[in-house]
Amino acid sequence: MIKDIIKNLKPSSTLLINEKSNKLEREGKKIFKFGFGQSPFKVPQDIVNELKGNAHQNKYLPMQGLEDLRVSIADYISKKKDYKYSSSNIIIGPGSKELMFLLQILFVGEIILPAPSWVSYAPQAIIGRNKIKWIQTKSENNWFPTAKEIEDVIKKDKQKKYLIFLNSPNNPSGQVCTNLSEISKLTNKYNLYFLSDEIYSELTFENNYQSISNYSPENTIISTGLSKWCGAGGWRLGYFILPKNLSEITNQLKVLASETFSSVSSPIQYAAIAAHKNDHTNYINHSKNILKSVGKYVYENLKSNNVLINKPQGGFYLLPEFINKKFSTSTELCNNILKETGVALLPGSDFGFSETKMLARLSYTDFDGENFMNSTVHNEEINFEKIKKYAPKIIEGTNRLKDWSNN
Repeated sequence: MIKDIIKNLKPSSTLLINEKSNKLEREGKKIFKFGFGQSPFKVPQDIVNELKGNAHQNKYLPMQGLEDLRVSIADYISKKKDYKYSSSNIIIGPGSKELMFLLQILFVGEIILPAPSWVSYAPQAIIGRNKIKWIQTKSENNWFPTAKEIEDVIKKDKQKKYLIFLNSPNNPSGQVCTNLSEISKLTNKYNLYFLSDEIYSELTFENNYQSISNYSPENTIISTGLSKWCGAGGWRLGYFILPKNLSEITNQLKVLASETFSSVSSPIQYAAIAAHKNDHTNYINHSKNILKSVGKYVYENLKSNNVLINKPQGGFYLLPEFINKKFSTSTELCNNILKETGVALLPGSDFGFSETKMLARLSYTDFDGENFMNSTVHNEEINFEKIKKYAPKIIEGTNRLKDWSNN
C-alpha cells in the first residue's frame, strides 16, 4: 500500500532528536539539547498582541496569502534588497518548508545541493522525483561550493535546468557564503536558478547581509519567514518572494497551494503584518548580540587539536569535526556522545556528508531566551559571567563535550 520511494525515507532527524531528548529528560536523565535548532526567544509582544486581537478572524484567506501581508512583505524586502518586488509575486505558506516541498513537486530539472544542506532538502527532492547532484564542500570555503564546483556539475549536461539551494547563514554550519558574486555569473551561461533560503538572514552577526538574491535577483526565489528571527517556529508562517519573470512558478505554486494547505491560519497572517510594518530593530539586535556571544563562547572553548570548528557567523549553529575518534559513522559518534555526556548532537551524515566524516551539528540554544533578554539590554557586552548566569546548560554542556573530546 506504500510507494517504495516513501518507504525508504526516515522521519526528519531534527524533529526526531527533539523527541528523543524530551523522552530522555522524562526518564530523569540530564540532557543538553544541542541537537534541535529553534529560537530560544519569545515572539515580540506587539506581534503577540496582534494575534490576540485577530483571534476572531475565521474566514478563509486567499490561497496566495492576505493581500495586506504580502504588501507589507514586498515593501520590507524591496527596501532591504534595493530591488522592486511585487505583492503579486509573494506566496504565504504554513512555514517555508511546505513551499519548498511544493516547489520540488513542480520543478522540472535537477537539484544541486551543497553538503552540508538542511536535512529536508534532499528528502523533498526524492518525493518530488528530482535527481540530486551533491557538491561536497570544505571548511576553508565556509562550507559553501565554489563557482567552479557548481559549473563542473552543470557542464555534464548543459541543456537541463538546475536549481541550487543556497542557505546563508547556513544550517548546519553557521557560516555565511562569501563568493556570491562569482556564483551569480553562472546564470549568464546556464539555465541555473537559485532557492535562496534566507530564514536566518536577520540573525547574521555582521551588518550588511548579502545573499545570492542581491547578485542575481531575476534567477532567485527567496525563502524565509517568522520562525527564526521572530521566535515563532510553532506559528508556521513562511513565504516565497519571487521576481516578476518567475510568475509562472508563482501561479503554479498557487494551484498546488489550493490543492494542499488551502490557506494559512487567518489570525497568524493578520499578526504577521506587524512583524514587517513595526520596527523590531532592538529586538533583532538583542537576539543577535546574545547568540553571537554564546556562539563565540562555545567556539572558543570547544576548538582544539581534537575539535576543528569555524567561528559562527550567523544563526545558532556550529559544525565541529572530531579528530582521532574511532567510530565508523558520525551517527555512532553522536550516539556515544549522548550516552557518555548527555549532549545531544546531530550527525553530519544527516546533512549530506559522508558517514565516515566525524562531523556533527551543534545548536547553542539550550537556554531561557526570555530571561536572558529581560536581564540584559540590546547593546551591552555579554561576558562569561552573564552567559554562566543566563545560559548555564551551554557552559556545562560545552565543558562535558570538551572533556569527552580530550579523552
